[in-house]
Amino acid sequence: MALKQIKNKITATKKTGKVTKAMESVSAVKMRKSQERAFQSRPYVHAAMKILTRVAQSEALTTHPLASKRETGKRLLVVVTSDKGLAGSVNSAVLKKVEELKAAKVEFAMVAIGRKAVEFAHRENITLLGHYTNVGDDVTVADAYEIADKVITAFAADATYAKVEVVYQNFLSTFEQEPTLRQALPLDPAEVHYIMRGIRPKTGKFSDDVVLPDEVIDHTIEPNAKTVFDVLIPQLVQIIIFYALLESKASEHSARMVAMKNATDKSKEVVKSLTIKFNKARQAKITAEISEITAGAEAMR
Repeated sequence: MALKQIKNKITATKKTGKVTKAMESVSAVKMRKSQERAFQSRPYVHAAMKILTRVAQSEALTTHPLASKRETGKRLLVVVTSDKGLAGSVNSAVLKKVEELKAAKVEFAMVAIGRKAVEFAHRENITLLGHYTNVGDDVTVADAYEIADKVITAFAADATYAKVEVVYQNFLSTFEQEPTLRQALPLDPAEVHYIMRGIRPKTGKFSDDVVLPDEVIDHTIEPNAKTVFDVLIPQLVQIIIFYALLESKASEHSARMVAMKNATDKSKEVVKSLTIKFNKARQAKITAEISEITAGAEAMR
């Protein structure tokens, strides 16, 4: 490789390193905000989930249309990804779970959240009941309302769907995220209990938040259990989706920050390697020129 080509490659690599360093800094700020929002929302999500576990023994819950188990039917997957790439395997790991279901010949339709999920559904010819892109980092319960309303309507309309499941990245730590599949409908107290146990990071200042043991409380439900569950169950589905959006945002920015840091470190290694190669090539050229000058001088004697 010519000296000029090596020098141009060093310059291009340094510029790329500056871009990835800037992206790392931006992602670090967004990651911290997303993590804090996810952590601070966990007590709210936990409290809402606990409401259901306390009234789960009610007969009205087991017979409610949104909590009754169905033996046959397709699945409806709410798949949560990001709109942008450059975030390591945060999206591919979620989509891999969907691919596993497809490989197992499981019939399902999708509600796609994020451009990557939408593109995947179109690429794999998967039926889309709805798609949502450009969901902001400041996720609110209102953002989950329309999504929850769509899946509840689809589930309650007929017996086409046996269950509704949410696939997303669960945030464990800055360097670790876990692709997770959780059942949203029919609402299952055991599944909700499992979600509650996972609402805690592995490390950090929020890792000491323990889940309090469930108390056995006898509730009097007024005006009646069905009326309460008609309102409560849709709200709990909204919270499950809201929680998935929060966790996905925290996972996305964490994974992107780590990916950009790795890219920046790699660019420094490449620049160092190319600089050594450039110096060797330049030294070889200088040696060759000195040899030619010496040989010419000897020939003129």
